[in-house]
Amino acid sequence: MPLITTIEDLRVLAKRRVPRMFYEYADAGSWTESTYRANEADFQRILLRQRVAVDIGVRSTRTQMLGQDVAMPVAIAPTGLTGMQHADGEILAARAAKAFGVPFTLSTVSICSIEDVAEATDGHPFWFQLYVMRDRAFVERLIARAHAANCTALVLTLDLTISGQRHKDLRNGLSAPPRLTLPNLLNMASKPRWCAGMLGTQRRSFGNIVGHVEGIETMSSLADWTAKQYDPTLNWKDVAWIRKLWPGKLILKGIQDVEDAKLAADSGADALIVSNHGGRQLDGAPSSIRALPRIAEAVGHRIEVHMDGGIRSGQDVLKAMALGAKGTYIGRAMLYGLGAMGEAGVTRALQVIQKELDLTMAFCGRTDVRDIDRGVLLDEPPPPAGFPIF
Repeated sequence: MPLITTIEDLRVLAKRRVPRMFYEYADAGSWTESTYRANEADFQRILLRQRVAVDIGVRSTRTQMLGQDVAMPVAIAPTGLTGMQHADGEILAARAAKAFGVPFTLSTVSICSIEDVAEATDGHPFWFQLYVMRDRAFVERLIARAHAANCTALVLTLDLTISGQRHKDLRNGLSAPPRLTLPNLLNMASKPRWCAGMLGTQRRSFGNIVGHVEGIETMSSLADWTAKQYDPTLNWKDVAWIRKLWPGKLILKGIQDVEDAKLAADSGADALIVSNHGGRQLDGAPSSIRALPRIAEAVGHRIEVHMDGGIRSGQDVLKAMALGAKGTYIGRAMLYGLGAMGEAGVTRALQVIQKELDLTMAFCGRTDVRDIDRGVLLDEPPPPAGFPIF
């Protein structure tokens, strides 16, 4: 096994092992990718306050997200086409999350179905992410299936009613399964581990959709259906409708604005996720860590505030907690681990982040992640290249 000490190590290995169209699906943003890059870069500009001569002999990263005990304030984010990064990817990631003690969130546009993940994890609770489609009867069936599968939280994504322009996906002709063009075939031929895994599984399409929508039997019919189904009319009345349908915890994902955060708190949801969809939607939007403090200050006393976008280390987790988040999500960090080494890679990604979180807490003189606040940050402007985040 290669020596893995950082999430970057996993990214480099995943780039070697995953076909280009799927690696770039994960490792890219929309338009100029400025927001995608800012999600990471803005974390680096936040300075930490080192303390010494503090008793740090006993430390804990354990806390709760939505009342659920977690090994650290990190959940696995919903990511589409996870099963194209590695065969049966959603199942492998869910198993790793279960063993580690953090929540796993399954995407609507996953390769493995809700039922696949439930069976593979022996009914262990997980979370399900919902896209609202024009076909509301299908949405109702998805919600019922998630409830039957023992999903304890529904993550409703609000920021993908239309899709951002993702140039790399367009150039690569992204599809699941991949289009067998000559460039794609040649690239896949250079990834023998990935090919062997895909030959060994029957899960190569959208498991939550194929077989659950009448008339969807081929990839062309699936592509036509999904292209027409994202609903640009989604509004807060739909959120209220879903709140009535869903009996468990409800999380609203894609909040960037304080006014929207207030509406989320008014909606009866249990948590919101400060998110710009990993820089894959509105290019030029603020990074998630830049948007977080204002939202946490405005509504953190009314609704649990989480965040995603740009987290590549345990230090990033600590900085998000210091600025008001009660939980964080990793998407790309998980995908890099999965693409690099399958289930073991996801576990390694979680181990790396937890160790970095634990050590950074210690250097900042803190022993319990639940006590993290702005006191761990230096209250001074970042370097001249930017402007203050908080």
